[in-house]
Amino acid sequence: MARVPAAERRNDLVNAAIQVIASHGVDGATTRRIAEQANAPLATLHYCFQSKELLFAAVFERLAERYREVLVANDVHGDVSATARAILRGLMNWYLKSSDFASATIELISWAQRTREHPAEAVYNAAFKVMRSILERAASGQDIAPETIDQITYVVGALSDGYVMNWLTYADRAQAARQAEVVIDVLDAWLAAKLA
Repeated sequence: MARVPAAERRNDLVNAAIQVIASHGVDGATTRRIAEQANAPLATLHYCFQSKELLFAAVFERLAERYREVLVANDVHGDVSATARAILRGLMNWYLKSSDFASATIELISWAQRTREHPAEAVYNAAFKVMRSILERAASGQDIAPETIDQITYVVGALSDGYVMNWLTYADRAQAARQAEVVIDVLDAWLAAKLA
């Protein structure tokens, strides 16, 4: 059997942890179940991650990285309204395509709220920082206050969070696609009122 490099094995274990957390929740994400999902010996998981908390920290890092990638990929380099709309649409599309990431994120945020360090806050702060920088760039040349950029960032985050909870609850792709348009309409109405 060929030896799998440690970095590749860590990556496999993080991906497996996301899938297991999405399917079984944090409490059901045992190291044995995660190792089985990754087709790795349990000893390898313990070699790569000295504790389950360190594995979950790596999962949070992966989630933050993917969120950042989605935000950057949906920067349309337009005005603030067009950019906010594209970011929100991109997030909703990502949640539809990546329900494991969405489920794992919700599970981990609930778990993190019960821990002292609260790593979910770092994920949100990092995502808001990236979104804010994209929107600030889009606002250059426009008379938009920094507080308004912060509000847009919050509204996009709140709308996407509400959307993903609805999607995960009902798991109806056709309904979710229709609801995405409603969510975009809500953002457009809010932006029109705020930026008028």
